[in-house]
Amino acid sequence: MKTETLELTGWGGTSPTVATVVNTTLDGLSSGGGLAALDLHGRGLIARGLGRSYGDPAQNGGGTVIRLQPSADPIRLDVESGTVTADAGLSLDTLLREIVPQGWFIPVTPGTRFVTIGGAVASDIHGKNHHVDGSFGAHVERLGMLMADGDHRFITPASDPDLWWATIGGMGLTGLITEATFRLIPIETVHCLVDNERIPNFDALVERMIEGDHRYRYSVAWIDLVATGASLGRAVLSRGNHASLNELRSYVPKAAENPLVFDPPVFPDVPSGMPNILNRVAVRAFNEFWYRKTPREHHGTETLTGFFHPLDMVGQWNRLYGRHGFLQYQLVVPLEAVETLRAIVAKVSDAGQASFLAVLKRFGAESGGLLSFPQPGWTLTLDLPAGVAGLGPLLADLDKLVLSVGGRHYLAKDAYASPAAIRAGYPRLDEWKAIRSSVDPQGIWASDQARRLNLI
Repeated sequence: MKTETLELTGWGGTSPTVATVVNTTLDGLSSGGGLAALDLHGRGLIARGLGRSYGDPAQNGGGTVIRLQPSADPIRLDVESGTVTADAGLSLDTLLREIVPQGWFIPVTPGTRFVTIGGAVASDIHGKNHHVDGSFGAHVERLGMLMADGDHRFITPASDPDLWWATIGGMGLTGLITEATFRLIPIETVHCLVDNERIPNFDALVERMIEGDHRYRYSVAWIDLVATGASLGRAVLSRGNHASLNELRSYVPKAAENPLVFDPPVFPDVPSGMPNILNRVAVRAFNEFWYRKTPREHHGTETLTGFFHPLDMVGQWNRLYGRHGFLQYQLVVPLEAVETLRAIVAKVSDAGQASFLAVLKRFGAESGGLLSFPQPGWTLTLDLPAGVAGLGPLLADLDKLVLSVGGRHYLAKDAYASPAAIRAGYPRLDEWKAIRSSVDPQGIWASDQARRLNLI
C-alpha cells in the first residue's frame, strides 16, 4: 500500500483539490487492516480510476482517495458464456488488448479507452450504440463491492436490487467496486464498416438520424456549433457496424490476413504549459476543414481505434485548452423535444463560445440506475474553454432549456451544475439517497462533487 498527498483535478483541469491518495490492491487493503486502518481525516473516501471524469467526482479535498490497482489475475474470460470478469481498477485499454485478439469487444465504450471498469459501472457509461444496446450497466451481471462496514460482497440485480441500481451510475458513493462480470460482443475483425455523410444543417441531421439510425449498431454526429444561418447545426454523421471477415476481405484484403491484430497507435503527449489554442478563430477554421474534407457520402472501413477512440491517439489532449482547462457540458432532452434541442444549438452558436468537440447522439432505453444519465432522447456534448467571459450565463440559459422539457446533465462530465439542477433532472434522487444511507450510515463514501451537489 502506497500513500501520498496529491493535488487532483478531473480531465477538464478545473477545481483542483488536495487529498491523501492510497494506491493498493484489494488484497493489500485487506492485509493492511481494511478501511478501518485508513486515516480519512473526517472527510471520507472515494475511489479514483484514471482521472477521466471531467469534473470533481473522483476528488475528495482534505480527505482520502483510493486507487485500486488490478490484481495478479485481473481478466477472467469465459468464452462459452461470452462474459468477462475484470478487476475494477483495470482500464478498458488493457482489457481490449487482451480480448480483441481473441474475437471479443466490450458491450459499450465511451470516446476513450482510458477509463477503468469500476468507473464504467459507477458512471454507467454510454457510447455510440446506446440506441441499440443501452448503457454499460445493462450488460453487467455481477459486481464485487467493498462496503462501508468493511464487508466484501458480491451482488447481482436479483440478489440486491436496491443496492445494484443505486450503484449503477451511482458515482462510487455506495461502495468500492472491486470487480465486474459483464457480457461481451463477438467480433471477427478489428474494423467497422462505416457510412459517413456530410449533413447541411440541424433539421436535415435530425431527419437522417431518425430515418436511419436503426440500421446501424453505432451512430454519432459531429456537429458544428460555430456555423450560423442556413448552416446552423451542420454536421458529419458517422454510422457503422462491426465488419465481418468477408466484408473486410472485400474492402481491405491485406488487413483480412490478420483480422484481429489490435495495436492502437499513440502519438506523443501534448506538452504541459500550452496556452489555449482552441479559441473561436481556431475552432471555426478547424470546423470548416473538418466539414469540407468529408465527402457528401462515403462508405468504407475504419479501425476500432479510428472509429471509437480517435482522440486517444493524442496523449494529454486536454492540455490544448491551456491552464484554465475546460468544461464538458453534456445534456439529454427527450426525443420529442427537437425544438428545444434546436434552440440550444442556436444559443451556443449565437453566444460565440468555441466548442471544439461537439457531438450529438440518440439514446435508447434507460438502464434502471437511479442516477444513470441516459434516458430516451437526444444527447448533446459540448467542450467549452473555462474562464472565458459569458460562459456562466450561457450555461445557466442552457440549464433552463434542458430542465424545462424534463432533461438532465451527466454527472460524470459535470463540473458546473447546481444542486437544484441535479434534483430537477433526477426524480429518483431521494430514493437513491435512502438506499445509500442504509448501506453507508456514517457517510464513509464522499467526494467533492457529492458535497457540491448535495448528494450526501
